[in-house]
Amino acid sequence: MGLFGNKKKAEDCAATEATLSDGTTIAVARSVDCIGDSCPRPQLMTKKAVKEIGSGEVVEVLVDNPSSVEALPPMCDEMGAVHVETIQAPRCWKVYIRKD
Repeated sequence: MGLFGNKKKAEDCAATEATLSDGTTIAVARSVDCIGDSCPRPQLMTKKAVKEIGSGEVVEVLVDNPSSVEALPPMCDEMGAVHVETIQAPRCWKVYIRKD
């Protein structure tokens, strides 16, 4: 157990899909659950997940912290990734990031 207890880790989500607002369906290689986390944890977990996936694969980040939602898209350039879309869900935002 760490300083703040057992925390969720980035998890592989084999063969999961997400539908974007334009109706396009994308495959999600990894999902990162940052519900209840505040900055900088969502950013650090997202960077780690993007490092671990292959080129062209997509990470789905679940966040409920508005400042994290705003911080994730601008950091895509430094991660070698592209912000695909952010979708507001009932209890969180889903941020989709594709690795270049």
